[in-house]
Parts: sequence; structure tokens; C-alpha cells
Amino acid sequence: MKFFKLIILFFISLSLTGCADLLNPDWSKTAEPDGKKRARENVEKGKGISMLYGGKKGTNFQFASSNPLWRASLDTLDFMVLSTVDYAGGLIISDWYSENNSNESIKITVRFLTNEIRSDALNVSIHKKSCQNLNCTTKKIDSDVSFEIKDKILKKAALYVKNSEDKAFKENEKQFKISDRDRY
Repeated sequence: MKFFKLIILFFISLSLTGCADLLNPDWSKTAEPDGKKRARENVEKGKGISMLYGGKKGTNFQFASSNPLWRASLDTLDFMVLSTVDYAGGLIISDWYSENNSNESIKITVRFLTNEIRSDALNVSIHKKSCQNLNCTTKKIDSDVSFEIKDKILKKAALYVKNSEDKAFKENEKQFKISDRDRY
């Protein structure tokens, strides 16, 4: 029992040695009386967390629903079951897909290299799994199908951008349109 008391006493004294600032405060410094300003200063110094104040402003974060390339990819691959969808990592991986032949199936992987709609923005790869007598082999195939999928995604994304620009133009036109009655 004495051994446990000594261990507890040792840990308490060890933990209090790290609190030297609390035991000997510097009373020459005056604290900011306004709690909001004090909290903002602490966040700027990295001493706390920010929920309403501080933080980085002007970030270029986009939600997945506002990224036309992402939406076009999901729409293009909507006939397949998706096993991994990671917007932050820029990755879509489908599950193994087989239409009629149970011995062969494909898996499609789409990697996003940029959010811009251009030909090198996506990397589409297709893997084929062939099974015979419970012996399965998987290999990456290079075919026109990956090019067709990539092309379809890019065309759909370009169409989404065009439609959103047309919609924004029409809304601006409505806002600044002068009626015949207001002209005179």
C-alpha cells in the first residue's frame, strides 16, 4: 500500500513540475478584458481553436456537387456499383461488374488529376478479372473503352459548365433587364 502511495505522489509531483507558469504567474502583464478579442488573439497565436473567428479565409474548397467533372463521372458510371468514392482523394473505384458472363468481370478506376475540364484531368483505368475453375487472374487492360469513358465524362462535364454559365447569364439578364415601361 505504501508503494502505491509513493508512486501516486511521484506522478503528482512530476505533473506539477510542468505547471511552473501556473505556480509563478507574471502579474506585470495585463490581460485583455474583452473575451472575444482575447480568444481571437489566442487563435492567431495558435493557442486555441476557432469556430467563428479567425481561420483561413478565401479558400478554394468546392463541394463535390459543384464540381462538374466529379458529377459527370458519377453520372457516367451510374450503371455500376461503386466500392470506393473519395472526393478529397480524387478517386472513384467501381466494384467488379459483369453483365452476362460470370467468369469475366471488369473494374473501373477514375483518378482526378485536376478539377479543370481538360483531356489530362482524368486517368481512367480498367482491370479485367478472368476466372476458370476457381482460379482467377486480374490484369489491367488498355482498350478503347477507357478512352470512351474518359471522353464521355469530359463531354458531360463541359455540358454541365455550359448549362451553368447559361443559367447564370439568364439570371443576370433578368436582374438587369429594363422593361419597356421603364425606358420612357
